[in-house]
Amino acid sequence: MTTKAKVATVWLDGCSGCHMSFLDMDERLVGLADKIELVYSPLVDNKVFPDDVDVTLVEGAVSSEDDLAKIRKVRAHTKVLVSLGDCAVTGNVPAMRNHFDTIDVTNRAYFENAALQQQLPCEVVPKLLDRVRPVHEVVKVDVHIPGCPPPADVIHFAVAEMLEGRLPDLTGKTRFGM
Repeated sequence: MTTKAKVATVWLDGCSGCHMSFLDMDERLVGLADKIELVYSPLVDNKVFPDDVDVTLVEGAVSSEDDLAKIRKVRAHTKVLVSLGDCAVTGNVPAMRNHFDTIDVTNRAYFENAALQQQLPCEVVPKLLDRVRPVHEVVKVDVHIPGCPPPADVIHFAVAEMLEGRLPDLTGKTRFGM
């Protein structure tokens, strides 16, 4: 019996488009299911990140204290960490707020644009970091897969390569904003 690779996907500050592109692998997901165990993801029920993950695909930028704590834990428990998509690779759309003071951003969201209950949230909503950062500015990243979102074919190629023990050469396969 062959041991399946433990794979996780993580969603930080992004739109979930990269996870949708992951799902767009369609029937190829069935083929991957023979080789991987999806141990953590917004697509599965497990709420605790496991201790020993082979490959983790991270979507989104690091923009809150919760994101920062999560990505540090993920890195500590992952052999190969992949920045999946332009938000994880560059900060992309979430990083647009870097041009503004965090206080101004929260005031705009919770006071100026709120018709009811104008107040800062005190539960559930994590505290924003002063700056949104791409994943590699916070932890070591092994593979960068740009694209908004990366095409399913590129994600499949990259995952298949990593399952064979190779870091994927994505030259000419994807680009930013693709």
